[in-house]
Amino acid sequence: MKEMCGNSMLENQPQKHYGITSPISLTPPKEIDYIYTQKLIEAMKPFGVFEDEKELNHRLIVLGKLNKLVKEWISELSESKNLPPSVVATVGGKIFTFGSYRLGVHTKGADIDALCVAPRHVERSDFFQSFFEKLKVQDGIRNLRAIEDAYVPVIKFEFDGIEIDLVFARLAVQTISDNLELRDDSRLRSLDIRCIRSLNGCRVTDEILHLVPHKENFRLTLRAIKLWAKRRGIYSNVLGFLGGVSWAMLVARTCQLYPNALASTLVHKFFLIFSKWEWPNPVLLKQPEDSNLNLPVWDPRVNPSDRYHLMPIITPAYPQQNSTYNVSTSTRAVMVEEFKQGLAVTDEILQGKSDWPKLLEPPIFFQKYKHYIVLTASASTEENHLEWVGLVESKIRVLVGNLERNEFINLAHVNPQSFPGNKEHCKESNYVSMWFLGIIFRKMENAESVNIDLTYDIQSFTDTVHRQANNINMLKDGMKIEATHVKKKQLHYYLPAEILQKRKKQSIPDIGRNISGLSSKRASVDVSSLDGSMNTDTGTRYSSPPLLNRISKLDNNSLIETERNTVLQRTSAATSREKSLNVTMPSVPVKRLPIPVIGSKTEIAGTTKAVLPPTGCAIPTVVGRNVISRLITPPPAQGQQLLNGISTLNSKNAAPKRPHSPSSEECTKRLKDIEKVKTHFNMESKGERVGEMYIDKLQKTLQDSLGGGESMPVPTIDTSRSQRLASKELPDSSSPVPTNNIRVIKHSIRLTLNR
Repeated sequence: MKEMCGNSMLENQPQKHYGITSPISLTPPKEIDYIYTQKLIEAMKPFGVFEDEKELNHRLIVLGKLNKLVKEWISELSESKNLPPSVVATVGGKIFTFGSYRLGVHTKGADIDALCVAPRHVERSDFFQSFFEKLKVQDGIRNLRAIEDAYVPVIKFEFDGIEIDLVFARLAVQTISDNLELRDDSRLRSLDIRCIRSLNGCRVTDEILHLVPHKENFRLTLRAIKLWAKRRGIYSNVLGFLGGVSWAMLVARTCQLYPNALASTLVHKFFLIFSKWEWPNPVLLKQPEDSNLNLPVWDPRVNPSDRYHLMPIITPAYPQQNSTYNVSTSTRAVMVEEFKQGLAVTDEILQGKSDWPKLLEPPIFFQKYKHYIVLTASASTEENHLEWVGLVESKIRVLVGNLERNEFINLAHVNPQSFPGNKEHCKESNYVSMWFLGIIFRKMENAESVNIDLTYDIQSFTDTVHRQANNINMLKDGMKIEATHVKKKQLHYYLPAEILQKRKKQSIPDIGRNISGLSSKRASVDVSSLDGSMNTDTGTRYSSPPLLNRISKLDNNSLIETERNTVLQRTSAATSREKSLNVTMPSVPVKRLPIPVIGSKTEIAGTTKAVLPPTGCAIPTVVGRNVISRLITPPPAQGQQLLNGISTLNSKNAAPKRPHSPSSEECTKRLKDIEKVKTHFNMESKGERVGEMYIDKLQKTLQDSLGGGESMPVPTIDTSRSQRLASKELPDSSSPVPTNNIRVIKHSIRLTLNR
């Protein structure tokens, strides 16, 4: 498969303007860029990212068969509904593809996302009944199942060895022609919300392809970035990282800014742009449009919940939506750190100091943290286990959010990969899956020990899972969830040695800085060298001996200087590729896009060596033998200005907070995501410098695209669970917790952090 993109014709092609800003560079590729791109292709081949012609043709044959089946079914259904023969003969029907297959970046063995489009007289119930029955009797169809109550209802099956996820939409037309296009917004008129959701995948995919300058360059770059994200454990929309469409939009934006670059250069520029991106500024591929169809769109000026999004990446097709609303403080911190690491590695590669396989090395997750939570889901039968694991995995981000809001935790990093249970776990159940969450605890100052009980955090998560399972009648005997705290040294009880093989240990201060900005200033317990822990968790099987290490405290000034030096060192490597790339750190915060983010965690891990908690409700702070109550910082005065120019309203009437809830002052500190020091790029292309003025223009364009004007006031909102905005995918909070006698947490987990 030829994936080499760009050629000498680029210089002679007229340049079309893509995106909401002008490009950063129009420089055509050099000979060395072709060499680096070919090396990138060779590095990707061992991972099965390219299909051969035989496999591609097989997919086309399967899709052709499916398209024929759809037309036959619609024709038969039309006859049964007594439509005139002339209409039946021309009623039509069509299969569209979307997702990775439509983008041209699918891998070997990947499934195909497909859409069945039918005329107006075909009901959704027909699709899940008569068409489902038709699929049952077809040769080559296996593992057929319908998920009619999903957010986007779908029929899943395997057709001649190809997995297919088929969704349905009917249009307000009498016939469906073979040359039907879905990009026209008028196609959405008079459709129900489920049809609009089903159409959205195809419309977004087609719009992305329409908005990139060179499709082959885009495809190869996206293949590389998706492979990198999967290898680094940050590819999972359901767990709060990014999914395929989000990665595609980030790569598309990079292609818009460097329209003539080859994949090797685009991969490097991808890391350059998004390691310095000022989140929560949104990533937009085009100016948002209003088609006057009165559909809900992403707009933080109108929708308060949109202001909570930490890493907005906005789909280009109407109705515009944020594809990353699952991203949390921890997952964003992990991804930003990976962007920085990717920039450092690609700097070395393009300087000839390293090679592409280094970029694709897996992380050392099980050597990275001192403390872990092991989440175990088990069931009595294989069928029940598949259902149960899918539900539990879809709600793990709820657990991450619960832990993030605990004042003793700086970061909760979930590993997207699940693992089967070992022999000991399988004694009670033959079907067990495990997930691991790495935890960074805050270091405590002026305290001999701090007792942490996280039972409420984990119990709240398990109640959510049980509530959802009860609502969809999934909960069955034998379905269990257990959460256990373990130290790094105890992981061998759960995982084989080959997974835990030790490599050079990676430090974690940078992730801590991503979460906290630059320092943590909590009134109750400040950063210190408290680095030991004694495990008193009654639900933990293995004791955790006290930690012996001590970590010296870093002050703000040294941390700021360290971060400044790190940025300068990393960007200096890129100067051999760009004629100039200067990083300026202005001392005065710059007013930026007024999209407030409330509830994002900004406490620093610094060089924190973290300790993982158990589940709990009350967390007394212990100093020596004396128990002291937690200090609650008073809320900021009404009208107090944040560094970003965003005013904070008086929160004296906020609902009472549970012990884990952050203080009002913490809420304002969490807004430091919006207050980051602005970084300026100075880039040179064909003798012209594109620097601070360009980035200012880009940021101003983002503001203008969302209405511009003054920063909107942001109320300080209590982040206790009773006040949280409901997620689109979470059950209604009013739903009762099932009274089923299957409980999730049999024992509490308690930790004592010692100096």
